[in-house]
Amino acid sequence: MDLEKQKKSSAYWKENLKYLSILLGIWFAVSYGAGILFKDALDSIKIGGFKLGFWFAQQGAIYVFVILIFVYVRLMNKLDEKYGYNED
Repeated sequence: MDLEKQKKSSAYWKENLKYLSILLGIWFAVSYGAGILFKDALDSIKIGGFKLGFWFAQQGAIYVFVILIFVYVRLMNKLDEKYGYNED
């Protein structure tokens, strides 16, 4: 029985790390890619009078990070239910 619990725990953390990697990859792509690497290309587009590259560097990456936090919470709640770690 202990081996089964250990396998379940290992699978849980493996899936958790997969979610973290994907979400942090998205955040990195938005903050570094859109805010720094592709800033010049994005500056040709304007949002509210500001260049899009500037907007991503100053505010967009923060908004994406906050959205990713909510996505992570939702994914983790589903993962907890899947593996029986929910608080109900």
